[in-house]
Amino acid sequence: MGSTTSCCVSASPKLRRNAHSRLESYHQESDLSREETGCNLQHISDRENVDELNMEYNPSDHPRASTIFLSKSQNDVRDKRKSLFINNHGTSRRKYSSCSTIFLDDNTVSQPNLKYTIKCVALAIYYHIKNRDTDGGMLLDIFDEKLHPLSKSEVPLDYNQHDPEQKQIYRFVRTLFSAAQLTAECAIVTLVYLERLLTYAEIDICPGNWKRIVLGAILLASKVWDDQAVWNVDYCQILKDITVEDMNELERQFLELLQFNINVPSSVYAKYYFDLRSLSESNNLSFPLEPLSRDKAQKLEAISRLCDDKYKDVRRAARKRSASMDNLCGIRWVPAILS
Repeated sequence: MGSTTSCCVSASPKLRRNAHSRLESYHQESDLSREETGCNLQHISDRENVDELNMEYNPSDHPRASTIFLSKSQNDVRDKRKSLFINNHGTSRRKYSSCSTIFLDDNTVSQPNLKYTIKCVALAIYYHIKNRDTDGGMLLDIFDEKLHPLSKSEVPLDYNQHDPEQKQIYRFVRTLFSAAQLTAECAIVTLVYLERLLTYAEIDICPGNWKRIVLGAILLASKVWDDQAVWNVDYCQILKDITVEDMNELERQFLELLQFNINVPSSVYAKYYFDLRSLSESNNLSFPLEPLSRDKAQKLEAISRLCDDKYKDVRRAARKRSASMDNLCGIRWVPAILS
């Protein structure tokens, strides 16, 4: 304990590898400063953010990166707009607010509408499958429906050739959400995990693996988001022919492919929510608008009043408590003429 040299030598893991040579060099370079001797030691924050540059281009991690499903839907959306303009002669059926009537929907970023959020997520998955980068792509065994079928019915030989329709994807996701009683927020997190899996594992979602990828994303999102998570054995009761061991293995490999990164920042969640709204409007899947009723207007006014009272003291403290007497002039009230 009294020897400074021996204490420093034993404390460094690099010096333990070759004690004699390191010890001699330590005596020779004892005049070096601490910064010079520790310049090759990497800080823990630098080691954790090795892929920080790659994360900036990953939409599931970085809030400024555009979502993959929205970019994949752009070509189809342009074609739909052209066909709608030709068929409807440029007329639009969208409702717009006026001075006498205000149209609102019950869908907010904190409380999304469950039915229409699932429809939007199913539409995003549909565009992922339809506009995938490669023909078939890399198919991991854990997601292959031929190797791990979800039902006892025989899987057709061309199971990986025909793209599913949007309604088929919606029915599959809706069945899981209604049976497990999951929330709309969980659907948005499911889409975040799905795109994170495609980016991290560098795979494509295709007709032969989309069900198991969506099932794994829903399984993980329900455990991360909901306080009372659904157990793996509960999904076996929803999907009668699947085993608990298969669900456990699916969850384990899904987590490994995500590199155990299950964090979803609020900014990323909000980005996916608003991009889903943009996707719905582009595909004429807008959320239902209803006229603002008197009761709802009173509730909004009450909420606004509560927020106003909450921040009244903050605004009062921000006001200037003193004023200069220079150029002081009295306040003049000018009568307004209303016609």
